[in-house]
Formats: sequence, C-alpha cells, structure tokens
Amino acid sequence: MNATTPLAERMRPAALDELVGQEHLTGDNSILRTAINSGKIPSMILWGPPGTGKTTIANVIANTLHAPFFTLSAISAGVKEVREVIQHAQKLTGAILFIDEIHRFNKGQQDALLSAVEKGIIRLIGATTENPSFEVNSALLSRCQVYVLKPLTTDDMNHLLQQAIQKDDWLKQKNIQLQETEALINLSGGDARKLLNLLELVVQNATPTTGTPTAIIITNDLVFDIAQQRIALYDKSGEQHYDIISAFIKSMRGSDPNGAIYWLARMIEGGEDVKFIARRMVIFASEDIGNANPTALVLANATFDAVNKIGYPESRIILAQCATYLASSHKSNASYMAIEEALDKVRREGDLPVPLHIRNAPTGLMKNLGYGKNYKYAHDYVGNFAEQEFLPSEIAGTVFYDPGKNPREEELRKFLRSLWKDKYGY
Repeated sequence: MNATTPLAERMRPAALDELVGQEHLTGDNSILRTAINSGKIPSMILWGPPGTGKTTIANVIANTLHAPFFTLSAISAGVKEVREVIQHAQKLTGAILFIDEIHRFNKGQQDALLSAVEKGIIRLIGATTENPSFEVNSALLSRCQVYVLKPLTTDDMNHLLQQAIQKDDWLKQKNIQLQETEALINLSGGDARKLLNLLELVVQNATPTTGTPTAIIITNDLVFDIAQQRIALYDKSGEQHYDIISAFIKSMRGSDPNGAIYWLARMIEGGEDVKFIARRMVIFASEDIGNANPTALVLANATFDAVNKIGYPESRIILAQCATYLASSHKSNASYMAIEEALDKVRREGDLPVPLHIRNAPTGLMKNLGYGKNYKYAHDYVGNFAEQEFLPSEIAGTVFYDPGKNPREEELRKFLRSLWKDKYGY
C-alpha cells in the first residue's frame, strides 16, 4: 500500500493479535479464536456497530485459513452476483463468502445462499449493524452462528491513534503530537475507520509549527475546524448515515418538524435503507414520546409495516407523515428512564426474592409454603385496586416511573396519586 490508500486501510490488522477490541471473541481461549485455530469455522453473522472490526475479522479468517475468499456488498450485489460466486466456489475447497451489510439483502437474495451454505459449498460470513433476528431470514440465520461485536472504548480508540502514529510510514514522518483526542474520538462515533481517516484528514490539512523540528500539534479546536471544512455532508456509501440519523432523531426530540423533514430528505436522497429510518422512528416513539402520546408508537409501527410493503419512492410520503407527527407530539422519556433505573437497581441489588404473596402457587406444597397467601385480586375491590406491596421488601417504596410533565402523563400522575396516596410521592 502507498500513501494514497486511506489510513484505515493501511492500518487494517492482518492477524487477530493486531485487532483492537473484541477480546471476548478474539482473545486467548475465546470462542472465535479457538474456531479459527482449529480450522473449523462455521458460517456466521458478525453483528456490531460500524468500524468495530467485522470486515477485518472476515479478512483475518480467510488469511489464517488460506481459504479462497469472495466478498460482496449487499448495497450493490444481487442474486446474479451471489450465484456467480457459488458457481466459482463449487470448484474450490473451503471457500468463504463475505457479505457486507447483509441486512440489506431481501428474502430472495438471502434464499439464494441457503443451499450453498447447507451443502458446505461456501462458508458465509455476513456483517450487519442491524439485529440479525429481524433482518436475516430465519432459515439462513439458523445455519449461522451469531457473534456480537462490542463498541470500541475510549481506551481502544486512543490505542488506535497511538498505533497509527507509531506504525504508519507516512505518519511517522510528520512528528505528530496528540495534545487532545476528545474531538477525534467524539466525531468518529466509535467507528475505527472514521477515526483513522479523520486523523489522516487533520494531518493532511494542519499547518506544522515553525522551527526545527517542525511538529503537527493536534488539538480539539484544530480537529473541529478541519472536520467542518472538509467532511462531506452525506456519504452515499453509508459511512455518514449514523451522523444524519442522529440529526434526524435530535430534530424530532427537539420538536422541530422542519429539521426532521430536512434530515429525512437527506437520508432519502442519499439512498438510505427505508427500514433503517422507519425502525429508528419506532424506537423514538417509545423512548422520547412514550406515554405522553401512546398513539405515536402505533403510528410509527404502522409506518414500519407500510414502508415494507410500499418501498421507495412512495414510502417517502409515509415516512414524512410519521416524522412530522413525532416531531410535533408532546415528549416524555419517563418510560425509558424508568427501565434504566430498574435495570440499574437489578444489577446493584442482585436477584431479590419475589414477595410470597405475589408468587405463583401451582402446587399444594407451594401453597403450604405460603406462596400466594394474602394476595389481593384487584378486580374484587372497589375501583379494581387493592393496596399491597409488589416490590421486594429490600426496595419497597422505590420510584422507577416518574410521569413526565405533559398533559397525558399529568393525568396518569393524578390517577396514581389517588391510588397510592403518599407511598410513591406522586
């Protein structure tokens, strides 16, 4: 490789020991390393955020096993290209087919892989940023192991920066001083590829210090200045789509339908996957609106179903209707905060026992032990409510759900206060 090759590609690991992060998969005695060392790798789906090592792992597997390696992108390849690869693979032994963004393959394209995977003509490695349970059809998924890649940590990202500066032939000539790294890490959003290419962009456009020896001193301000001037507004290859979806979500959260429509248009014009957009709106409807307007989740879910049936270009209208409705709705993250608080409590307190009176009692022995004793069946009481404790005694009275400050949830707060009086402080 030469200096015209992007830094991220120049620094791509050639062996598992060079991979940063994913110790749970590639560290000593890990499941994936053991499979690679044995030479018996299954067909697999690598699921994780962008830039965390999915493509690298596929390349390392092929290099380590010295296997014939084919690669396709689900953005540009179809059934024809899949069948051509399978025809070539039939003449070879142990061929590996890597499909990037496999979640973009439709059912017909995925079905074209089934027979070859079943017969062992190819070993499939699919990479996806989306939950394969939803995006890979069950027949193909059942023939693959799913390995989950974790987001890179700040330490991982700093290690990548130092590694690039110390090992890349071009960067070694520049006397680079990393005075601050927060901007590099934050702008890259946990994506190692974006991180390294942003570092290269900054070095290419920075003015060296005067004197001898000259140096390039990287600060947060320098990174922001160069990034704003030079980074493309939208990358149709998909590298920037997480930045755009972030702007879209934040516009809806900020109750600005105009901002939401603009960023929606940017995604549509950039060829973004219609299901990707719709899925994010389903999540948003619950996370950011919730009980402030329960209809939002109904509409978002209907939107997801509708765009699956319609597709582009007409689905742009359905997406626009939903986006403007969500942006214009009352907002509440109370349900989101409630489950986060409860999960935190579970992790800190452990498996607290279920109170006896609300335990299930399907057998006589359980009844004799007090299971279900003194349980009050709510529908036997006035207003379908009977005050009793539903939390473990160790955390009795803990408030997880705090209704938001919006008309609908204020009604919920008023109703809960009428039931529980001062117990939860509603």
